[in-house]
Amino acid sequence: MKITELRLRKLFSAKTKADSTGSQYSTAVASKAEKERVVIIGQHLTAPLEGFPAKAPQVQARTRPPITTHVLDVSRGSPAAGIEVRLEMWKSSQPRPSFGGTDIGGWVLEGCSTTDRDGRSGQLMSIVDALSPGVYRISFNTGKYNPGGFFPYVSIVFEIKDTQKFEHFHVPLLLSPFSFSTYRGS
Repeated sequence: MKITELRLRKLFSAKTKADSTGSQYSTAVASKAEKERVVIIGQHLTAPLEGFPAKAPQVQARTRPPITTHVLDVSRGSPAAGIEVRLEMWKSSQPRPSFGGTDIGGWVLEGCSTTDRDGRSGQLMSIVDALSPGVYRISFNTGKYNPGGFFPYVSIVFEIKDTQKFEHFHVPLLLSPFSFSTYRGS
């Protein structure tokens, strides 16, 4: 960076000298020198460092499962502990489940857990570097947690594309007895 800074200073000082003299000859020489310096600087910035082989960008190894969730009870303003959670993936001859269609035999259990005192579920799937693209469903047994509530269970269906297989998906549930919402978190 220091070398680049010094060369840029030299480049601009040559231009200033050429501008101050006003002669066409010095302007042409400065212009040629200026172009040469820009080329040299560009080569320095794009050239690989000698002694250091160019490395391909690497995907960082995961330290947690690629799909996680937690449940917050917004009516109480606290995490919802003790809710059973299931993670399933669609694996059928049909490429995806259809709205209003029969889902029998298409969903395969990836893992299950129960939310802890912080409302976070345990590990729902193995830690893998690349997530299998497809349609997933997280289901929450909200009826057991809140027997007087309106929802006996909540299922959230979402799709992970091939271009997203290295991303993390956090799918939380915000719950109250008569409503729920969700979003893709980080």
